[in-house]
Amino acid sequence: MRKFFILLAGLLSALPNGAKALEVTAHRIVAEAVAPETALNWMTLRVRDGVVRVIADRGNFKAIRTPVMEKHDMPEGVLPDSGFTIGTRNIRNAWLTLPTRCYRHGALGDSIEAGGLSATLGLGRKSDLVLDQNSVFEDRIPRLADMDGDGTDEILVVRSFLDAGAALTLITAKGGRLAIAASAEPIGMANRWLNPVGAADFDGDGRMKAAVVITPHIGGTLQLYEWKGDKLVGDHSAYGFSNHSIGSRELGLSTITDLNADGITDMIVPDAGRGYLIGLTFAGGAYKELFRHQMEGRLATNVVAGDLDGDGRPEIAYGTGDGKVSILTVRP
Repeated sequence: MRKFFILLAGLLSALPNGAKALEVTAHRIVAEAVAPETALNWMTLRVRDGVVRVIADRGNFKAIRTPVMEKHDMPEGVLPDSGFTIGTRNIRNAWLTLPTRCYRHGALGDSIEAGGLSATLGLGRKSDLVLDQNSVFEDRIPRLADMDGDGTDEILVVRSFLDAGAALTLITAKGGRLAIAASAEPIGMANRWLNPVGAADFDGDGRMKAAVVITPHIGGTLQLYEWKGDKLVGDHSAYGFSNHSIGSRELGLSTITDLNADGITDMIVPDAGRGYLIGLTFAGGAYKELFRHQMEGRLATNVVAGDLDGDGRPEIAYGTGDGKVSILTVRP
């Protein structure tokens, strides 16, 4: 069994914006070949030739490489090289459909985008939504979130207009049919894109927000949107982030979790140069950094967060281009 390589990364006691810093310890490890039987919980990192499962085992962290990704029966007509979302409420699953080459941006690795979206709703009924010829879904997977707090999910997806670029779009599934209910303003220029971070009550005001990074390839803005009528209206924002590498199919370079146990969901997003991983909050309506961790190499996987060791505090995991996995433990 290979030994652990551990690197301790300290932080200043206070960050430039005056937020109280969290202490971050980085454990760098090499993936093992076989998972121990004691693995009860794990987080999954996507790598080029499979997956790496990160676990806590007898007080230590380990990374287990699996050469073959888990296979699922894909829905009929699913967009090539994409996936589907599984829901637990009114939307059973959702996926992108109708491949088209009418928008040749290639931000996600090729010029094939989606002209439609399908979902399986309650009682197994399938519903389809087809876009007009002026826009495409420039995305790989729909995201489910209860954006109005009514106990049912809506769908969030990136829609790109041929002459105006990307806009976050919200789709409802009411009355057994899919319909576009709200949209943010497009970026305003063709071949300009955005990548979602997640959806939660990020500022603690009791209302759901959707977070995205606008133009992550050319100096990204972290933007929060709230659903109001037929629009997704901009709320809080901060500049200097990037959660995607141009041409990559990996959209998960950021994630959400409650970092400081205050009951408000926080975010973990790379900076614009993707050299630092930043833990941040909008609690109370103000942007604050909770930590800024310098990564030891080029970010090569999705970023995931969860409580691996059962201590009630989240761990954060990511992989770098040198084949190692970093696990960050976060403490007050």
